[in-house]
Amino acid sequence: MSIFSIATSGLSAASLRVNVAASNIANVQTTGPLPASAGSGSSAATGGSGIAPTFPAAYVPLRVDQVSQSSGSTPGGTIATVSTVSPSYTAQSDPGAPFANQDGLVAAPNVDIANEFAQLAAAKYSFIANAKVIQAYSETEKSLLDITT
Repeated sequence: MSIFSIATSGLSAASLRVNVAASNIANVQTTGPLPASAGSGSSAATGGSGIAPTFPAAYVPLRVDQVSQSSGSTPGGTIATVSTVSPSYTAQSDPGAPFANQDGLVAAPNVDIANEFAQLAAAKYSFIANAKVIQAYSETEKSLLDITT
């Protein structure tokens, strides 16, 4: 694998890490009904009609798993994949929510804001480092090919 493709795989992983962290931060307050209580609406939630309203589920936070690419005869670079955080929600008190269970609990995304900002910082520096590698590679290749008389 060439230096250029190793660095671009790092750029791609950093970009994915930023997108996932931004999505988690933007949706940190997107709550929904607790999964155990999603099918058991109370009579107050049904409005007396006997048909329970359908509420969207809580946001499911994501995480990026990044590993070294080690396939082929010339391994190098990185592979980043997105998976869901487990457990994906925590019970939070919000008795005013229309989808709260009888105890006033809703499902809130299991997002650690401090960790998300740490992921953003790590992605920033990873992106800068990989961009510098590409820049140095380009300058070195240019100077090697620069034949002057």
